[in-house]
Amino acid sequence: MLRHLRLMFCFAKFSLLGELAFRSNFLLKILVELIWLGILLTFFKTIFGKSSNVAGWNEHEFLFFVGAYYALEGFVETFFLENCVEFSELVRSGNLDFCLLKPIDPQFFITLRRVDWSTAPKILLGFIMISFAMYEIGKPLELWKVPLFLILFLCGCSLAYSFLLLLTSLSVWMIRNQSLMEVWWLFTNLMRYPRQIYDSEWALPIRMVFGFIIPALLAVSIPVEFAVKEINIEFTLFLFVIAIVYFQLSRMFFNYSLKYYRSASS
Repeated sequence: MLRHLRLMFCFAKFSLLGELAFRSNFLLKILVELIWLGILLTFFKTIFGKSSNVAGWNEHEFLFFVGAYYALEGFVETFFLENCVEFSELVRSGNLDFCLLKPIDPQFFITLRRVDWSTAPKILLGFIMISFAMYEIGKPLELWKVPLFLILFLCGCSLAYSFLLLLTSLSVWMIRNQSLMEVWWLFTNLMRYPRQIYDSEWALPIRMVFGFIIPALLAVSIPVEFAVKEINIEFTLFLFVIAIVYFQLSRMFFNYSLKYYRSASS
């Protein structure tokens, strides 16, 4: 574990040095993320300008949700997304050989070798929105809930990472994974809104598939519900269990896909 943490520190340091070599590009990427946050908050304010309650969520509770989603998205994009997107190029070019030859777990190295520092502020901004929302709600988050909320938040991050890794692994067979990344953006759109908006009869297939089979709807909803709404023990335990199950499945599938990789020399 200590060895992997040291390596993670080195990856982060070298990635930051690479970003700072092109400061204008780095600052522009941060500016784009801030603009995207502004658009997200404008949409949020527009909705609650028309109604004080959406699917059982008031304005401040929904702001808490938006902050949690933004922080989760920032976590995934900072540590995993760029690496996973580049995996197909490693397969196509044969450069995956050099990754597999290194004396380290391939999944760890391939999915964590670069840190995108331009999206790291999203994590901080997300938690700032969470803090502001709790202030506006008028009651502080109970002390015993804080570590459990963080654990559930990490479970949501683990689910998102597992979905991304499953899609990434398919690149061994499909080589070009642009269409797979479109599926990933579908997952992020599902995570962006509370699961209660799919409680209508017409949305039953979406609620069943993406609430239980591929539980993207739970990644953000369950941690936030635990923090600001009534605690649902069944869904809370389900998120914890399903996060572990999906992580193991994605890891097994990733290792399985590597068996079908044909190196540049073969």
